[in-house]
Amino acid sequence: MKISIITVSFNSAATIRQTIESVLAQDYPALEYIVVDGASKDGTVEILKSFGDKIKFISEPDKGIYDAMNKGLKLATGDAIGTIGGDDFYPNNQIISEVAKAFIVSQADAVYGDIQFINPDDIHTIVRYWKAGEYSRENWLNGWMPPHLSFYLKKSAFEKYGNYITDFTCSGDYELMLRMLYKNKLSAYYLPLTLTTMRNGGTSTASLKHRYRANMEDRRAWRINNLKPHWYTLWMKPLSKIAQLFKKG
Repeated sequence: MKISIITVSFNSAATIRQTIESVLAQDYPALEYIVVDGASKDGTVEILKSFGDKIKFISEPDKGIYDAMNKGLKLATGDAIGTIGGDDFYPNNQIISEVAKAFIVSQADAVYGDIQFINPDDIHTIVRYWKAGEYSRENWLNGWMPPHLSFYLKKSAFEKYGNYITDFTCSGDYELMLRMLYKNKLSAYYLPLTLTTMRNGGTSTASLKHRYRANMEDRRAWRINNLKPHWYTLWMKPLSKIAQLFKKG
């Protein structure tokens, strides 16, 4: 099967070369890599051009991260699609091979795994580990979600149930996975491996203000899908991150 990887970037010159090189180093042959850049001005575009035809990329203004993600989805031709951030990288060169194998063995609609967070100033120091665990649809009611940057979904699911909703600012990935797995009951397979290394930080965790906004958007994700969480569901979601500080891969 062919797998497409999408990176959304903006002014990522300091880190995106490592991201791209970690994707191109993957040993899986049927791999398509797409970078959607938001008209960066810091040298990112020059780095993208330096890889020639090894990657597909566009660089133009967008209406936010999920608009950019949808641009990537339109370009993607793979049977399954995943994402990696412009300041993240794969921990080894067999990640996509393992993901493809998991799809074939499980015949699931989605495959996901674990993520490790590193100190951005010292990439050898792991500060948090997100061990996602075996899939159970009921776990969504306990605040669970799969890590988006370890989440691979068949292209047919996007075609049937839609892409990212672009007016979300930080929880569009949560809404999409909730819609796919919980609302529409697509099957998911847990691959118990560290699939992505992320520099600690991010839009939804950058500050208390962003955390509040994320919580409001999480609630909206349930509401617009005509779903009803438990009263504690969306309180448990951020609290679950505390336990990740004490877990190791």
